Amino acid sequence: MKIVIIGGVAAGAKAAAKARRLLPDAEIDLYTDDTHVSYSACGIPYYVEGNFEDYRMLLVRTPEEFAKDNVFVHLEHKVTKIIPFAKQVLVESEKEHKVFLKDYDKLIIATGAKPFVPNIKNIALSNVFTIRKIEDAIAIRNQLEKSSNAVIIGGGYIGIEMLEAFVRQNVRTILIERSPNIMSLFDQEISTLIKEQLLSISENKFEILTSETVVELSGDNNGVKTVKTDSGKEFPADIVCICSGVIPNVDLAKDAGIELGATGAIKVSNKMETNIPDIYACGDCVEEKLLITNTPIWVPLGSNANKEGRCAAINACGFEDLFEGVLGSAVTRCLGLTMSMTGITEYKANELGFAPVCATVTKYDKVGYMPDANNITLKVVADKKSGLLLGAQGIGSGDVDKRINTITSALIGKLTVDEFYKNDMTYAPPFSTTIDPLLNAAQILISKIRS
Repeated sequence: MKIVIIGGVAAGAKAAAKARRLLPDAEIDLYTDDTHVSYSACGIPYYVEGNFEDYRMLLVRTPEEFAKDNVFVHLEHKVTKIIPFAKQVLVESEKEHKVFLKDYDKLIIATGAKPFVPNIKNIALSNVFTIRKIEDAIAIRNQLEKSSNAVIIGGGYIGIEMLEAFVRQNVRTILIERSPNIMSLFDQEISTLIKEQLLSISENKFEILTSETVVELSGDNNGVKTVKTDSGKEFPADIVCICSGVIPNVDLAKDAGIELGATGAIKVSNKMETNIPDIYACGDCVEEKLLITNTPIWVPLGSNANKEGRCAAINACGFEDLFEGVLGSAVTRCLGLTMSMTGITEYKANELGFAPVCATVTKYDKVGYMPDANNITLKVVADKKSGLLLGAQGIGSGDVDKRINTITSALIGKLTVDEFYKNDMTYAPPFSTTIDPLLNAAQILISKIRS
């Protein structure tokens, strides 16, 4: 069997490794226009921050390691066309100055996502970066060493992570977000709290501006010098980092007649099948199903990509595996503040036709006399009609993520608030309060549901 994989960061590399284990004699070729394969893009902000010195720590597996298993990785090879009726792909190698056709029996598309670049005047100046590849990480870190002032455009997950990285590298940073809130995937009051808590520890090392849109960059042959917003504000910048989000990289698939879903990403079955036989897709280029509502959602995360790559490979190899969907679970941190969520927010619940009730609790994450006790704020959302849990959001300097992970399991199990309240959660002073903040939230929700 000839298996061709397009893309090789997380999903593609995982698919290649799994396919080899399942079919020892298959011919497996992976094509990527990148200069590296199988690396942790999610780790880039932490390399920039200086948590480790060698960028190669981000690499999971090299082409040479794949070759030992007879998986042939072709770096800097761009697939420019998929020809489904002939079961071929057209491959272009600029480095080798050649174009050729490659046959496949099964094709796995893992083209990922690409940075969204806003329409900003002079965006092509040097020292203006997006974040997606290893080269981006190296270039940003090198420029930071020569910089005093930085501007980050965008206040989502990547922007927040890069804010921490820049501040840790002692570069004064302005983060500019065009919407009224940073981290706008959270409910508004939680987003506001995130901004307030971050600014409370800024020590004049950074600023966060919301409801401001960057419209123009200025500079010279040496690179960017200033950033201007639509309100006329102007900021000095030796480096600009565009963190305005990502969009699914689907042009190749769309050109081949592969169906896109409501989110704009590739539509796949729970076996990662596209609408064209023998073509599968996985990773950041595909949409998932939101498990709470069975509606389409696009959640580009490395954890999802790995699971989807595995599922695509199993089915492409003639076996069976199902990827049923996601909850939108996510976590990040910035300067000691953890932010995490799962399921749907109150805003989204209203939009989807639920009758949401909410409980917001601020409490120590462990018994207050413990020296490392920290406040956390949890917002838990449930449906008043059915009593089902719908989602949760949490922020704070304490153990937020473990509470969100607990809710994640409850959502998978489709628990009601009453059922969740029976949860026998662990307790000892270094780990939790006697009644965990999650159970406090459940008590409040039960009262609201029964009222």
